[in-house]
Amino acid sequence: MKDITVRKLNKDEKIPYDLLLLADPSIHIIEDYLKRGCCYVAYIDENIAAAYVIIKTRPLTMELVNIAVNEKFQGMGIGKQLILHAIEVAKEEKVKVVEVGTGNSSISQLALYQKCGFRIVGIDRDFFIKHYKEKIIENGIQCVDMIRLSIDL
Repeated sequence: MKDITVRKLNKDEKIPYDLLLLADPSIHIIEDYLKRGCCYVAYIDENIAAAYVIIKTRPLTMELVNIAVNEKFQGMGIGKQLILHAIEVAKEEKVKVVEVGTGNSSISQLALYQKCGFRIVGIDRDFFIKHYKEKIIENGIQCVDMIRLSIDL
């Protein structure tokens, strides 16, 4: 695994939309959760390698709504480091549950979340058909349903 530095993005800093769009193709949805959450960026040397956004959704609950790793840094364990960082942020906030949702076609992401201790808790049927204009295809599979996962802290 690469050595990374993760820090909260300051309000006056440029939002890494190019990265966030890798994980969520809707700029409108990204802008909505950025208003409600905190964006964290990960650096390798001086380069932004990855980012994630976490929001408080309910009392004692936070949701990891976007986690994106620059394509040239993928496969190096950075995604796992970011998920574990988000869990630590949630613990500092005295949160009891962290949730995440990903597409039915996001096979490697589903595996990664489960390796980090998340468990599948539900399915939002037709989520990506209802909330996204363009058809999303990953791994040769249409992304239709959102798989909901959570971890108790």
